[in-house]
Amino acid sequence: MQITDACVYPCPNGSASVRRMALEARALGFDSIVAHETPACMIGDVTVLCGVRITAPAAKDVNTQVKREKGPGRVVSVPARDSGFNRVVCGMPGVHILRDIYVADKYAFDHVTGKIAADNGTAIDLDLSPLITMRGHARQKAIHRYLDILNLHHHFEFPITISSSARSVLGMRTVRDLAGLCSILGMDEEDVRQALLGVAQVTAPKPTAVMVIS
Repeated sequence: MQITDACVYPCPNGSASVRRMALEARALGFDSIVAHETPACMIGDVTVLCGVRITAPAAKDVNTQVKREKGPGRVVSVPARDSGFNRVVCGMPGVHILRDIYVADKYAFDHVTGKIAADNGTAIDLDLSPLITMRGHARQKAIHRYLDILNLHHHFEFPITISSSARSVLGMRTVRDLAGLCSILGMDEEDVRQALLGVAQVTAPKPTAVMVIS
């Protein structure tokens, strides 16, 4: 299992090369990164996973695109929208992560969606950049959204991932720094450890049922 930053943005979406960000990630304590629109590869001993973000507005269009994105080393994520959309997406095979929950409506993710995400093994991402860059009401809103998600997570046990959404090496944080930010949300060391393993969990091959005939 690999300690992973679930989203970084190398060039051309950010200001640093994927190689520079991968080497920085290793220095900061990570085994792997999910790099937006970057081919999967190994850089040194750091695993670079290809981050695929599907922004289609309708669930049926998301499903069509997800079917095209199957393959090793690819991490498929979808930005959160309204509750109906989120329920469909969280139950959709091939979607690994629901992102941007901090900008979604208060009721966009509820106990029904939490149960669907748990059953399908779909992770909910905690993007920690709002806790670093936002101020005032916007930051408080993000914190409250994450607190709601974590309450549901403790009840239904759907996967959680953690991302820095860094667009340069200056935006990247050590594992310890991310743990400190997560403590604002009431997460303990074990909660953080499991969340940092979340990408490995949701991208692992799903077990197949075997029928035994005697």
